[in-house]
Amino acid sequence: MLNQLQRYCKPAIAVMFSVFVLFCLSATPVFGAKKVRWKVPMAFSSKLPGLGTPLVYACDQIKKISGGDMTLKIYEPNKLLPPFEILDAVSSGKVKAGYTWIGYDEGKIPSLPLFAAVPFGMEPWEYTAWSLFNGGEKLLNEVYARNGKNVQATLCGIMGPETAGWFREPIKSLDDFKGLKIRFAGIGGKVLSKLGASVTMLPGGELYAALEKGTIDATEFSMPAIDQLLGFHKVVKNNIFPGWHQSFTAMHLLINKNAWEGLDEGQKALIKTTCTATTLYGMSEGEAAQGKIIAGFKSKGVTAQKLPIPVLRKLKEVTDEAMAEIAARDPDFKLVWENQKAFSADYAYWKNLGYLPRDF
Repeated sequence: MLNQLQRYCKPAIAVMFSVFVLFCLSATPVFGAKKVRWKVPMAFSSKLPGLGTPLVYACDQIKKISGGDMTLKIYEPNKLLPPFEILDAVSSGKVKAGYTWIGYDEGKIPSLPLFAAVPFGMEPWEYTAWSLFNGGEKLLNEVYARNGKNVQATLCGIMGPETAGWFREPIKSLDDFKGLKIRFAGIGGKVLSKLGASVTMLPGGELYAALEKGTIDATEFSMPAIDQLLGFHKVVKNNIFPGWHQSFTAMHLLINKNAWEGLDEGQKALIKTTCTATTLYGMSEGEAAQGKIIAGFKSKGVTAQKLPIPVLRKLKEVTDEAMAEIAARDPDFKLVWENQKAFSADYAYWKNLGYLPRDF
């Protein structure tokens, strides 16, 4: 009897074991036989919290989750490419991917700053809602395609408002911008140009030396925790708020379109899912870091100034003029801007009713 049981049970056990193995294999993510080894230049130092650190987090997670089948190797600014050359390098296939603030490329594609930072624009969570659920990211990739750029863009980081900049003297009226040599990015730079400032664009790593040498009188770059790491407070002592020109700062992972299409669906999903998580990671890290830095301003001799309301109102008027002028020249800019305004008009019903009033 025992022998008969063994004879019949062994095959049954073998079948059960085989089914179990197949189940386990089917439940294990498979990221494709082809391993991915990409070089990823970035526009910012990987040590800048909320700005460069999100890419470190994303690449680390992608490597861990894929079991090492996907490895994205980070290159600091200028180690592989200058920050302002990332778009063209990715599009041409010189590198498979890059991480940047796409507003740097407004000279090539005027509508790109709308996806990166908009004066008097959306707050971060409003922008992510627009990008992920109202077709913003789809619009961005259509814009790239229409302008001959062979890239796939994915939102992969966002931060709250920047400061309005670091100045040698306080800003009391719009006249204080006249003749000012200032580094200012995006559409905000066009606004200050209309007010008589001499606006230039420089990468973050060059700003301290430019301030110290007097090449520029003032600069904006990012949030206080990041600006402090770059040392602006050692040269100029007036940090102006709020960041009217950049109410959010969105970062994107740009991937060469051919390289993107060469990935299998699991690999694509891994990148998309990780970038979605990274967007929350970067926003949270940025928000967590600022209060303590601002609290320490006094000990460093730094004055935090809020722009007078009349100055902000006038800046808004000039911003609207600048936006209308760009929209009249560029159909993509007009399309994206109108899409954003329509979304914000609907979002305002929720924003005005659901959140506590600012003067509460």
